[in-house]
Amino acid sequence: MEIEYQNHITVEEYNTLRQSVGWNRIEAEQAQTGLSNSTYQVKAVHGEEVVGMARLISDGGYVVLIADVIVRPDYQGKGVGKGMITRILEKIKGSLKDGQCVFINLMAAEGREPFYRQFGFLERPAKGSGAGMSMKFQKHDGAFIRMD
Repeated sequence: MEIEYQNHITVEEYNTLRQSVGWNRIEAEQAQTGLSNSTYQVKAVHGEEVVGMARLISDGGYVVLIADVIVRPDYQGKGVGKGMITRILEKIKGSLKDGQCVFINLMAAEGREPFYRQFGFLERPAKGSGAGMSMKFQKHDGAFIRMD
């Protein structure tokens, strides 16, 4: 199976992939802003079909976040995710100067931790590191509603 990796994803492709794994759609303007402000994007394409994506967010210094790692269910387990993460890690490593360090973060979906372990990611809590944590809100009629 020949997968081509590209570096731009449209809002529609992004939302279609999100829905393929049971995630909610992101409002188009908000999704475009998020994608545009990404440091790096990887899109996996098989023929004419977009089958995966991942993106990198950076503070421009030493902290980066790998976000939105999505592989369509019918392509999972076929090396697509590995190809995307490998490209993101190569991008990160290629941006460092000698002596610099980087703190790479991600939030693994439940049950996906073994996938990230193969790249050297550690689960939190780990020795010297607390638990990974998150919070999700939606604004509705002027009020903020917790969504987790």
